[in-house]
Amino acid sequence: QAQLVQSGGGLVQVGGTMNLSCVASGGGWSSYWMAWFRQAPGKDREIVASVVRIQSPPYYDESVKGRCTISRDNAAGTLDLQITNLKHEDTAVYYCAAGWDYGRQYVSAQFASYWGQGTQVTVSE
Repeated sequence: QAQLVQSGGGLVQVGGTMNLSCVASGGGWSSYWMAWFRQAPGKDREIVASVVRIQSPPYYDESVKGRCTISRDNAAGTLDLQITNLKHEDTAVYYCAAGWDYGRQYVSAQFASYWGQGTQVTVSE
């Protein structure tokens, strides 16, 4: 059974660095786009970063551009996210997700087929 299992996150300080990992099992993940989303209290789920194909450059939302690195390893079945210089507004529940890769326009929560369990990240002083 295909599934995504997340680890990392927790309580981190402003200006610090957060690392999240997602392990994908049970599927041909090289055919899927993979992404990290987040949802802050009272807000919609938003995309943070994505990788469509291993040869294509990653996408980063403007809110994390310059502070964020997403990386995937299809052989290992992993998707990692690092955000540096953390801000209060980075506080959210973070989710890894995957969907069949029909193209970059399909990288959205609507077209995700699999979700990780979610990980709370809280940025504090």
